[in-house]
Amino acid sequence: MNRPLFSIITCTFNAELTLARTLGSVASQSFTDYEHVIIDGASKDGTLALLSHPADGYQQCGDAASHTRVFSEPDKGLYDAMNKGIARARGRYLIFLNAGDKFHSADTLSEVATHIYNNTCANDGRTDGMPDDRFPAVVYGETDLVDDEGRFIRHRRLQTPESLTWRSFLNGMVVCHQSFYVRRDIALLESYNLQYRFSADFDWCIRCMRRAQKMGAALSNTHLILTDYLSEGITTANRRKSLFERLRIMAGHYGWLRTVIQHCWFVLRLAKA
Repeated sequence: MNRPLFSIITCTFNAELTLARTLGSVASQSFTDYEHVIIDGASKDGTLALLSHPADGYQQCGDAASHTRVFSEPDKGLYDAMNKGIARARGRYLIFLNAGDKFHSADTLSEVATHIYNNTCANDGRTDGMPDDRFPAVVYGETDLVDDEGRFIRHRRLQTPESLTWRSFLNGMVVCHQSFYVRRDIALLESYNLQYRFSADFDWCIRCMRRAQKMGAALSNTHLILTDYLSEGITTANRRKSLFERLRIMAGHYGWLRTVIQHCWFVLRLAKA
């Protein structure tokens, strides 16, 4: 069996109220060369029941359930679940799509696949047997924010740079994690660091980009809106902890002096929180 182009990884825990939207979005994709890997943390609500009756979650769209593999067991939190997703994924590229998030349109994966083919020597779409180093290391795009009903709120405040490098994140997380598609061979070398509780995805993206630079592999801008991201309320305490954690991560990659000088506005945000 040839590996799919995309592994969509969704990590869940008691996600009954938001998961159906994500399942329906995956099922509606016109491009079907994907697998959907669901890593559940032993949910106690109706999450597993929803997954066992795919017609409910997938809105009876096509044969999406046949693309899906579900694993349910206790974990050490979201980033541990993501590491499990990386280990179990089989696709060329990994996409992390949380419960409640969805692809921007039914043609999102098709458009990204076309972009990938156009940025390799596989313009005819034939990629079987091609080595990973012929493909961009990362493909990325924009993100919209939506509410609990999936309704558009606004475009994400931080816009993606035309040319992304690992140094771009000195300006913050300029590409949303859900709109950052990483080649699996790179992701396997860069697990999420479980010492970070709130911002391990920020650190992971930087490390993947640094790894790509060492390999001489491209980061490719799709110029597409890829994800509708569920904008959830975050408590003041968690916001503060997340920002402090990001500062630590940035200092580790860029140095404390450069981090503090370029991000004095972080301090202003903390003061207003």
